[in-house]
Amino acid sequence: MTPHYLSLYQVNTRVWLTKLSRALGRQATLDDIPNVELDHLARLGFDWIWLLSVWQTGPAARHVSRSNPEWRRDFEDTLPDLRDEDIEGSGFAITDYTVHRQLGGDSALASLRERLRKRGLKLMLDFVPNHMGLGHVWVDSHPEYFVPGTEADLQGAPQNYTRVERKGGELVLAYGRDPYFAGWPDTLQLDYSNPSTQQAMIAALLKIAGQCDGVRCDMAMLVLPEVFERTWGRRPEPFWPRATQQVRARVPGFCFMAEVYWDMEWTLQQQGFDYAYDKRLYDRLREGHARPVREHFHADIEYQNKLARFLENHDEPRAAATFDRDIHQAAAVITFLSPGLRFFHDGQFEGRRKRISPHLVRAPLEPPDEALQQFYNRLLTVLRLRLVRDGCWRALECVSAWEGNWTSDGFLAFSWDGTDNERLLVAANYAGTQGQCYVRLPFPELAGRSVRFADLMGPASYDRDGNELVWRGLFLDVPPWGYHVFEVK
Repeated sequence: MTPHYLSLYQVNTRVWLTKLSRALGRQATLDDIPNVELDHLARLGFDWIWLLSVWQTGPAARHVSRSNPEWRRDFEDTLPDLRDEDIEGSGFAITDYTVHRQLGGDSALASLRERLRKRGLKLMLDFVPNHMGLGHVWVDSHPEYFVPGTEADLQGAPQNYTRVERKGGELVLAYGRDPYFAGWPDTLQLDYSNPSTQQAMIAALLKIAGQCDGVRCDMAMLVLPEVFERTWGRRPEPFWPRATQQVRARVPGFCFMAEVYWDMEWTLQQQGFDYAYDKRLYDRLREGHARPVREHFHADIEYQNKLARFLENHDEPRAAATFDRDIHQAAAVITFLSPGLRFFHDGQFEGRRKRISPHLVRAPLEPPDEALQQFYNRLLTVLRLRLVRDGCWRALECVSAWEGNWTSDGFLAFSWDGTDNERLLVAANYAGTQGQCYVRLPFPELAGRSVRFADLMGPASYDRDGNELVWRGLFLDVPPWGYHVFEVK
């Protein structure tokens, strides 16, 4: 039986190969990724490996990345010893959906995909629907695929338009952007109001679908008709329903994951996406208040099952730099023991603190946080259990331990139920104060029995009377940001 709840691990491909290149003393390609590292990822229990930034990029976008003063300050914060060769340009300024020559080309990816498949690992790659990189061949062959501009646009909004040289003469074209920020000056905006543009992007998706098992779609909401019209004053026909249907007609079971914001997760799920980023949960965990987090889990389970839940990714700051360690651990227990896709990021387990821009191909050396490593080792052990991969999840009620005790408001609790009376109880005091509560347990079969609660994330073990549990619930007294993952027997 295919697991119901899967885990994904995001790898910065170019940074990985730069590290391998130093060890090999030459330019490493995808063929050089050792099998032992793939074996390790499989043993950790992952189902998906997302290789970030494998597609061909070009010199024009790389020049922008190296010369943009604001971006360069960010790169220098990451790498104080920054060199130009560390800046290869954004992996999202794509000039061709072929594997980058420096990574070994399409054949190296095909070989790596087969090695992953033999280990039960599926491959996810990037798809960037909104824009292409400067220097894309369509600028010459199909300029009508891009949003055009005028000289007046260039004069009035130079942050959103650029003049491009092409064989047929100069053109003013729009930079790729979203409606709330200036354009990305290493990209050109695709015009989704042109049906030919949409068909060309579906053709690109069909090609990609022959090279991997799923795609993470960058800023997927930007090509929704209402968003595109708000940005560009042109209303396109819906893209995603046709795109997902045509790809799955060719490749049944192909997976689509949407990077999405602005509360548009449900919209994209309805348009064919298997998963949508749950940025709202992440933001609420960062705010540090239990009640909005708890209310977030009141959503319909079918909706929650199609959310990708994370504590960091290449766009967000590192979790270890965002959360104090105690809060980090509590947030991870809540995030990854809830339903949906469990989405982890390279360096998260080691407590890396420096976010690596997708323009960079080198990471700084950082010592691992051994306490966080041990925590994640325990958590991943729990996540490999069949019970939390194909069991039944539900949110539980936490009530005041005695009249006037308000600290129960800091608690969240879930249960995981499986076959053969398997059961986990997850509870966290997501607050900065010691807290007490009773967790209501909707398990009448516990009556008349002695029940043991053994914590899979720590040394705690308790025996409780089943009648008391059914009548009042499980009493908890938990320190600030404390948590339990109880196996219930």
